[in-house]
Amino acid sequence: MVIAIITVIVGFVAMSALPVAQYPEITPPQVSVTANYTGANAVAVEESVATPIEQKVNGVENMIYMKSTNASSGSMQLQVSFEVGTDLDMANVLTQNRVSEAQALLPEEVKRLGVTVKKQLSFPLLLISLISPNGSYDEQFLTNYATINILDEVARIRGVGQAEVAGGTAFEYAMRVWIKPDQLAKLGLTVPDITNAIREQNVLIPAGQIGGPPAPPGTEFTYTVKTPGRLITAEEFGSVVVRSNPDGSQVFLRDVARIELGTQNYVVTARLNSSPAAVMMVYQLPDANGLEVAGEIFNTLELLKQRFPEDVDYVISLDTTRPIEAGIREIVVTLFQAVALVIFVVYIFLQNVRSTLIPTLAVPVSLIGTFAVFPLLGFSINTLSLLGLVLAIGIVVDDAIVVVEAVAQKMEKGMGAKEATIEAMREVSAPIVATSLSLIAVFVPVATMGGITGSLYQQFAITIAISVAISSINALCCCDRPASPRARSRSSSTSSTATSRWRPRSSWSLPPSSPTNSCAPGRCSALSSLRSSCCSRRFPAASCPRKTRAT
Repeated sequence: MVIAIITVIVGFVAMSALPVAQYPEITPPQVSVTANYTGANAVAVEESVATPIEQKVNGVENMIYMKSTNASSGSMQLQVSFEVGTDLDMANVLTQNRVSEAQALLPEEVKRLGVTVKKQLSFPLLLISLISPNGSYDEQFLTNYATINILDEVARIRGVGQAEVAGGTAFEYAMRVWIKPDQLAKLGLTVPDITNAIREQNVLIPAGQIGGPPAPPGTEFTYTVKTPGRLITAEEFGSVVVRSNPDGSQVFLRDVARIELGTQNYVVTARLNSSPAAVMMVYQLPDANGLEVAGEIFNTLELLKQRFPEDVDYVISLDTTRPIEAGIREIVVTLFQAVALVIFVVYIFLQNVRSTLIPTLAVPVSLIGTFAVFPLLGFSINTLSLLGLVLAIGIVVDDAIVVVEAVAQKMEKGMGAKEATIEAMREVSAPIVATSLSLIAVFVPVATMGGITGSLYQQFAITIAISVAISSINALCCCDRPASPRARSRSSSTSSTATSRWRPRSSWSLPPSSPTNSCAPGRCSALSSLRSSCCSRRFPAASCPRKTRAT
């Protein structure tokens, strides 16, 4: 009984910390490598950026394949897929090392903007849309508000692996400089002249201090000089000097370009029901509980909503936890229905409440104890593992029923509880172990299958095997002693029946039709041996008529 209690406690503790998902992790983990080559077309990006990185990343440990996408906007994305079960953190580090080797082969513009290597999760947990119901704000404002005020709060929630706005930095505010080609040609300027002028004049220069040490004697104060920082408004950018002529005249940026505050990229557009929106994608960590993470995100959004500007609201566009909740709810209902059906069938065959109670208690011990092994194997609570438990319900009661019936049979023959238990366990222990090993041998080979198919069936098969093993241990250690009350009740009823059949000596007789069915002693000494053997077979020692008569 102590083993059963410990098994249930450990199972409950493990179950509270297990991740909940609809299916096991069967998708290959991916690492994403992104880079930007401003102004280059797709062919130029492929030749100058994608090819050097692919050559270095190819062959990284546990990689199965990779795919690169080069866009005419100058962006490059390389998706590296790894074997199922690969540690995603280690895969990210190995990919980062390979990309670092390719840095020297990349164009200077690409290196200046940076190459990003990060883990890519398979599918978002939630899609959150920030909207303006009355159309007071455009998508640029909504995106920047979500980036500044919401993303950081959501990303800090435990279990969130990544939170980003759809389109990345494409919707972030940027100063757009629209070049006028005709003016450039008239003035004899080029695009590099404009980019160099903006880069040289849009800088933050430290101006130092006045009166700082070592200072002349008598200097009592030290002043830090503050100069204008980087350019902020379109008017300030328009005042950038592109060229100074020998006659003293100057060509400003506003003379050759139109300047306005816009977004970094206009390729991506976010809409919700044809209205401007900022779409945030939230990914969960592989070992996180999706239901708990989603609940924490909803609570955080409700708190942040109190600080939203007027005419700003959020909508959950996609919630992947709903099918998880619905699927697990239906399986849990099926689980209880299967338990009830098994209890009913066991009672029909055993015809005793106490005998039915013992196998019934073995069911939750085996099922809950199975969860204690899940963290060691990296399993989660999902549809397949719960279906395995549903199938195991009808299997885990068999061993307990065998032990209960074996002990009861021994006690009906007149043995005490301890002697009956020892004798019964000596007879049924080997068959219980043999049948359990046979069942485990059926399911374990399925778990050795490789690839995505093997990962899909692994949790299903291992769950059944673990529950069968725990049920065997439970039957051998916990189901023998509780059988004694049932057997004792049968034994006591037999004794009372024998006593009620006792008659006075004058009426003792042996029916001629079945001399062995009556244990009343006769007057004939020739029946003494038959009388002794009959009493030893029919009655326990305490209720033998001969001893009762002698008493």
